[in-house]
Amino acid sequence: MTIWVTRERPKTDRIACPWLIRTFIDQDAQVRYVPAAEVLAVARDLGGTSFDAPGADYTHQPAPDGTGEWCTFETLVHAYRLDGDPALVELARIVHAADISADLQTHPFGPGLRAIGEGGPAAVANDDQLLERGAFVYDALYAYCSRTA
Repeated sequence: MTIWVTRERPKTDRIACPWLIRTFIDQDAQVRYVPAAEVLAVARDLGGTSFDAPGADYTHQPAPDGTGEWCTFETLVHAYRLDGDPALVELARIVHAADISADLQTHPFGPGLRAIGEGGPAAVANDDQLLERGAFVYDALYAYCSRTA
């Protein structure tokens, strides 16, 4: 079991990444949502891995082609060599569009996923429940991408 730590009140990338981690990287992963200022310290204290926070083990980074930045989901897909899965690559494009404001219109599903990500915290007060409920969105998008990619 590994512990993955990120900022509380998750939206798009902080729901997509735990889905990715539990589905493709570590099925037994535990996700901890903590105040932003505590992410790195909590991860260190628990022997965990930090993500989607400034200075985290995995976070936004410059795109290799120099055209902008990757969201954390894309960073994880690349770091764990999951980019051989065309459906996952397509899902990463959707998550990118929803998470990177300047690129919202780069995928037709971007605005819809962003709306879900923004509305989730208003609909569900508990971060763990939000992750549980939000995982279905990514299961469904991955299934769609598997059929179409």
